[in-house]
Amino acid sequence: MSFSKFSGIFLLMLTSLTACDRLGLPDPARDAAARESDARATGSACRHAGRAIEDCYALNPDAARAAVYAGWKEMNDYMRENKIDVVKPEMAKSDPPKAEESSASASAKAPK
Repeated sequence: MSFSKFSGIFLLMLTSLTACDRLGLPDPARDAAARESDARATGSACRHAGRAIEDCYALNPDAARAAVYAGWKEMNDYMRENKIDVVKPEMAKSDPPKAEESSASASAKAPK
């Protein structure tokens, strides 16, 4: 077998393996890295929002604590160095239904 045939076969095999991620095959290393980076980002966001690390753990029980803490600490150091203030989260709270509306809807649903 000549070198050119071998290199051609090798290149063909190499290019076919580069598309394995498109086949949907699981990659545990890539999944673990993604979970860790998500947990670090969560910790960082918690610190930027002024949340205590314990609150961050409670709000995100599925995230890896070590990665959450690493992100929280990294953001804490960054905020101190650059004198960045905490940004309080501002989510629009949905108003609970008014008493009149809830009693009217309850009486409409009641069997007669």
